[in-house]
Amino acid sequence: MSQDPLRYFRVEARELVDQISAGVLDLDQRPGTELVARLLRFAHTLKGAARVVRQQEIADRAHAFEEVLVPHRADDGPLPAAEMRELLRLNDEIEAYVAALEPGAEAPAPPADHAPQPAAAERARAVAAGTAEQAGAAEHAGAAEHAGTAEQAGAAGRAGAAGPAPPAAPAEAVPAARAATADVDDLLDAVGEAHARFAPLRTGNAALDRLRRAAETLADQLRAGRTAEQTATARASAVRLAADLGTFGRQLVDTVEQVERELDEVRGRAERLRLVAASSIFTALRRAVRDAAEAQGRRVRFDGRGGDLRMDPHVLGLASSALLHIVRNAVVHGIEPEADRLAAGKPAEGTVTVAVERRGSYAAFLCTDDGRGFDLAAVRRTAEARGLLMPGSTDPGEQALLDLVLRGGISTSPTVTEVAGRGIGMDVARDVADQLGGDVRVRTATGRGTTVELVLPLALLSLHGLIVEAAGSVATVPLDSVRTCVRLRPEQAATAVVTGKLAHDGEALPFLPLARALYAGTTVDQEEGGPGVAVVVAADGRSVAVGVDRLAGTSTLVVRPLPELAPAAPVIGGVSMDLDGNPRLVLDAHGVVAEAARVGGGAAPAEPAPRLPILVVDDSLTTRMLERSILESAGYEVDLAASGEEGLDKARSRRYGLYLTDIDMPGIDGFTFVAETRADPELAGVPAILVSSRASAEDRARGAAVGAAAYVVKGEFNQEELLAHIRRLVPA
Repeated sequence: MSQDPLRYFRVEARELVDQISAGVLDLDQRPGTELVARLLRFAHTLKGAARVVRQQEIADRAHAFEEVLVPHRADDGPLPAAEMRELLRLNDEIEAYVAALEPGAEAPAPPADHAPQPAAAERARAVAAGTAEQAGAAEHAGAAEHAGTAEQAGAAGRAGAAGPAPPAAPAEAVPAARAATADVDDLLDAVGEAHARFAPLRTGNAALDRLRRAAETLADQLRAGRTAEQTATARASAVRLAADLGTFGRQLVDTVEQVERELDEVRGRAERLRLVAASSIFTALRRAVRDAAEAQGRRVRFDGRGGDLRMDPHVLGLASSALLHIVRNAVVHGIEPEADRLAAGKPAEGTVTVAVERRGSYAAFLCTDDGRGFDLAAVRRTAEARGLLMPGSTDPGEQALLDLVLRGGISTSPTVTEVAGRGIGMDVARDVADQLGGDVRVRTATGRGTTVELVLPLALLSLHGLIVEAAGSVATVPLDSVRTCVRLRPEQAATAVVTGKLAHDGEALPFLPLARALYAGTTVDQEEGGPGVAVVVAADGRSVAVGVDRLAGTSTLVVRPLPELAPAAPVIGGVSMDLDGNPRLVLDAHGVVAEAARVGGGAAPAEPAPRLPILVVDDSLTTRMLERSILESAGYEVDLAASGEEGLDKARSRRYGLYLTDIDMPGIDGFTFVAETRADPELAGVPAILVSSRASAEDRARGAAVGAAAYVVKGEFNQEELLAHIRRLVPA
């Protein structure tokens, strides 16, 4: 027997609570009998399961939830506001009790008026009936409340539960990173398929034993005499054995290849279980929009898009916490009162849309409202009042004012409420972006609305991909960016390579051979006749044709970002791992489109601008040769100088992209070398890095004073740090 009797109930209850939460919010926006029936099924299932495991608190609230909905089974109209509030309150309490069942969670204290369950159920029925008198009578025994209207009845019910009721699930809660049942089912199906493929290998043992016996018989025949009849018999046996071996070998190869494909699919699905669908945050965001709208007395609809994208739960959790603030701000500061919207020719109901998009190895979260837009004049007044801008100073411009909003502490709300007025919210998005190395931007249009764009790097990303081969390399194209695949005749391929265009579906698409994009600047072995297939890829509203040698199927994979110190072609967005643990390139559709536009068609891409050489100045032969080796391995051309004087002579005789110099040298030292190059108008634009055994703050300060762009200590020498400085300073 299980040591944890609630183990399976917790899993079922969490899923039912998620479905109920989303269903209630759907019912608020799109009422209908079908949705009421679905919610009743969820609540009834939860009630029955809770009673089986003796979770009476949950069962009672699920029953009260049913009581509110039952009268609306045949009613397509919207529920009264008081009843919607009651459903949300019961949903919050159920969610809190389910959360309290987690190991280590603190159990919520039962409400004081919880014992007489009939009274609670009667109150729910009274609220459902919409009569203040019934509501007041039902509540009188437990709370001695009085309500004058149905709206007040709902408020009184909330007030009665506010003190002793279990705490509602926190609004900032991050979606639980758990696998959906459908994902587990898919994984189990894939495992079953892979397991079934082993059957031919198991039955092949008998065939292998038969072949072994045939080989032994043939060996005996060969050891026997050499009569014509025996020779003919041995020859016939050898022919049969060779045929049987060929058949068995083909079967074995086919089976192994199929098993490999199945196991690759299993691995991909298993990795996907580590990731969470973006849609898991939509319910909390929709609830935040509804609550803020109700507090402001406005009608606002929430729309979530791109929820199928699956990503690292840590990134998604941080994005969710920022978006909760952003959507509240959109309602409070953006969406106008109904009368103002109608006067402006807008629908009475405002809209807040959260869209999630994949951009290569980044995810973009866009929150867009159709409200009034930022009041930049009010932002300026607030900034001046807080001393962030001088009164009467030159207009800093729209973007500068929006940047001030992102810094936090600036609010145009005249009062402080539960959802606005403290000047916090936008800075949460900025903090999340800073924490993960992302970016946040704001676009606003007076009278038309605002878009807040939060772009975050993805440590892991799941996608379906089309596997392609080009010039001996295997790569994956994200399947959601593939529009079609076209088989090319040799003459078509040759024309497309020469002209850089492919005629397809009535238009001339830019044509980019993938081998050329992957190995820019190098010579590759292209298959004879050119690419055999064109994969039409779309991104940023444009389409391009990518030439590959062949297609190799589809796969579900998890994409990892490239290491920072591994520069790659612009078309590469990340890597995945194959069954052997080898990296497989994953293309970035946006990079592919941009690269096709950059190349612009023709037989060969434009030659890249030559990278300027680096001058290494050091009196130590060992240091010079070490630095030269590091730089040449990274693809740089290097010149050497053994003294400051020689370094200055070379600097004046050739154009360099960077000076890398020691400090302690006979004659002209490194400080002087840098100072003299800064004083020379023809050399002043070339950055310089000081590399020295000196590590004091005074020496670092002196290096900065003479104009060094970076300072690297030999005792703390880090090759990656040095290359990072150089990549930053030397244009590619």
